[in-house]
Amino acid sequence: MTDILMPKATAVWLVENTSLTFDQIAAFCGLHPLEVRGIADGDVARDIRGADPLVNGQLTREELDRAQADEAYRMKAVVSRHAEMMKPGKPAPKYTPVSRRQDRPDAILWFVKNHPEVTDAQISKLLGTTKSTIESVRNRTHWNSPNIKPVDPVTLGLVGQLVLDDLIRKAADKKARDDAKAGGPTLQAAAEAPAEPEFVPDAAEPRRAQPTAESVFGPRDGS
Repeated sequence: MTDILMPKATAVWLVENTSLTFDQIAAFCGLHPLEVRGIADGDVARDIRGADPLVNGQLTREELDRAQADEAYRMKAVVSRHAEMMKPGKPAPKYTPVSRRQDRPDAILWFVKNHPEVTDAQISKLLGTTKSTIESVRNRTHWNSPNIKPVDPVTLGLVGQLVLDDLIRKAADKKARDDAKAGGPTLQAAAEAPAEPEFVPDAAEPRRAQPTAESVFGPRDGS
């Protein structure tokens, strides 16, 4: 998309007053070529009055003449001061109501105890606090440390559940990637169990002779 003002109105004027191709007009106005064709056919922007880009200072005559002489040429818009002013600025820093600011240390302690994988920068951005405050809560040097209790930020009304879940998931994924890059703990091979001695049956004792009366009662007298 270009930064010209009133792109459709500009396209209407270019369709009606120049010999530019639909592709050239679309590229200059930040529109789709089919949309420009619709303007030419009267199906699109039929109630829009054309805006002359030469008059409002968004296009020079030299650029227009060059483009009309070469269908492959794409015109370059003159940067408008008004267009620069209309660009969206950076989002404002997260604001926490005064009534909720006293709850932030509780939320910080909840992160410290339950989700150490979440970085201080992520906590700071989510809760609108400072890294020094996070550090003081972690080290129990905060001025209100005796009264700080870990409470999740959703319960405190500081963030929504979906936002919290997304942050924790991203932090866990990053930690897993960092651990993988660092090698991570490796499992050691289990020690081989000592081999059991082979079972060898005891040698069979030689079979003794059947007992006799002599061996049991002794020799008879006179024998």
